[in-house]
Amino acid sequence: MTSDELREKYINFFLKRGHERIQGKSLLPENDPTVLFTTAGMHPLVPYLLGEDHPAGKNLVNYQKCIRTGDIEQVGNYSHLTFFEMLGNWSLGEYFKKEAIEMSYEFLTSPEWLGIPAEKLGITVFAGDEDAPRDDESAAVWRSLGIPEDRINYLPKADNWWGPAGSTGPCGPDSEMFYDTGRDSCGEECRPGCSCGKWLEIWNDVFMQYNKNSEGKYESLVRKCVDTGMGIERTVTILNGKKSVYETDVFIDIVAAVEKATSSTYGKDDEIDKSIRIISDHIRAATIVLGDTRAVTPSNVGAGYVLRRLIRRAVRHGRKLAGEAVPFPLLSPIAEVAVEKLKGPYPEIIENTSRIRDELDKEEKKFLETLTKGEHEFEKLLPNLLKNPQKIMSGRLAFKLYDTYGFPIELTEELAGENGLSINREEFEEAFRKHQELSRAGGDQVFKGGLADNSEIVTKYHTATHLLHKALRVVLGDHVAQKGSNITAERLRFDFSHGAPMTGEEIKRVQDLVNEQIGKKLPVSMEIMELEKALAEGAIAFFGEKYEERVKVYSIGQKGEEFTKELCGGPHVENTGSLGKFSIQKEQSSSAGVRRIRAVLVT
Repeated sequence: MTSDELREKYINFFLKRGHERIQGKSLLPENDPTVLFTTAGMHPLVPYLLGEDHPAGKNLVNYQKCIRTGDIEQVGNYSHLTFFEMLGNWSLGEYFKKEAIEMSYEFLTSPEWLGIPAEKLGITVFAGDEDAPRDDESAAVWRSLGIPEDRINYLPKADNWWGPAGSTGPCGPDSEMFYDTGRDSCGEECRPGCSCGKWLEIWNDVFMQYNKNSEGKYESLVRKCVDTGMGIERTVTILNGKKSVYETDVFIDIVAAVEKATSSTYGKDDEIDKSIRIISDHIRAATIVLGDTRAVTPSNVGAGYVLRRLIRRAVRHGRKLAGEAVPFPLLSPIAEVAVEKLKGPYPEIIENTSRIRDELDKEEKKFLETLTKGEHEFEKLLPNLLKNPQKIMSGRLAFKLYDTYGFPIELTEELAGENGLSINREEFEEAFRKHQELSRAGGDQVFKGGLADNSEIVTKYHTATHLLHKALRVVLGDHVAQKGSNITAERLRFDFSHGAPMTGEEIKRVQDLVNEQIGKKLPVSMEIMELEKALAEGAIAFFGEKYEERVKVYSIGQKGEEFTKELCGGPHVENTGSLGKFSIQKEQSSSAGVRRIRAVLVT
């Protein structure tokens, strides 16, 4: 079974069971400062899991592109991926554990659908603790379906619990489905959920039934929701009896392109295979990020830094495979193959093909220049290093090359070895660990993941972005389109398409226009309507964004005299008079053809 066939089967299965198909969203979460990328299929549905009504109804199904980089060092093994696709079905207060588990089991094991032998399935459920009882309800459903007790494993919160992302909010136990790969177990205690490699997770049913309040207590939710997810890549691997995701239709053409570009062969050497897998994964991920409807370019901060790291790591492994014979460009020809594979489920990538190629070539060239500079700096250090009778280069010095010049430690070790030197790797790792701790401390708000802040002030900023968007279009022209939005409780950051810096006069006109609408105390209203009707009535939508047939439209102003009308999921204030004074703090470049405004609300 191919990945396309799996995607289609999953959607059709849940359509036949009363679900409505909804569109997957951008990799760049709108108005959510807590994550850099969409990290799970549930992420775009957070407002609805929190209680908002979805235009498509209560039972939903979709597929969603996701990026995770927290375990990037594990990429290169058989199953870890940076970019992956999640299939998901959702119930917003309609059905719960019994129905969700029974549908999961049917889709997995029925010959009409995936036909996985039931004896190959293992299950984990929440073991219970002082906050919530053991999930005997889910375990009982699995037993009723024929899963024996020795293949049902009870695990703690760290393994079988979702949320809350922050200190408070919706959360609950989950039940995970694992496939027995047939590999040898790690011992008598090996059961589903073990990380030894025998059991591979393929599906997760999350049951949001509690709310953690400000006192740390877990209260039962009135509206209980189901959030499930199945990874396309891992499931296709299992269905086709493959040992690795890189042997499936998802990757096979990309791997062949890497082999050709680096003059290497997959399947003959473990180290070579690992480098080929890393390049394949990272270029596939970089391609989907660069091809997204919301622009991201390589940079030293945020999502741009993640993208830069993926590209440069791929270049480094390309050099590792091909040495000085590595061609330029190395990456963009591989990306062209990835585009061909991804353009079916994600047609927006076609419109951005030239951008993908240009940005990859530009970043690859820049990194090669960085490598040249790093090699030059090493040469300058070499005379003193050779005077050291122990022939050891300090880890702190190696880390300086990494931190200051972006020179990879592996290349420093390679150059050192060529000159009869070794590196104090423990000292390097210690310096690197301290660097990570500092970075992590500064980025807790960005990387913590999960639910966005939906406090009163964030809601005000969200509404203010609508006024800002419209004001920019009035002052600069209708070519202005939102390219990204990042909101915290302290400020809003708004990216928009525009080819030149704004003048001081333009900035003042935009600011004054927003404040004028605030001063008018305009009502904010929401209406659910057909997408075609919303667009016909002039509602602003993201170019290239995927929308459902029925959408939420937020209008600011009296009906028939609206200042702005925009497709959006919320949240919003009820009247602009509650926003306070709008002040633009900075206007600057974000990327080619994209400007960025930072603004605050002053009460």
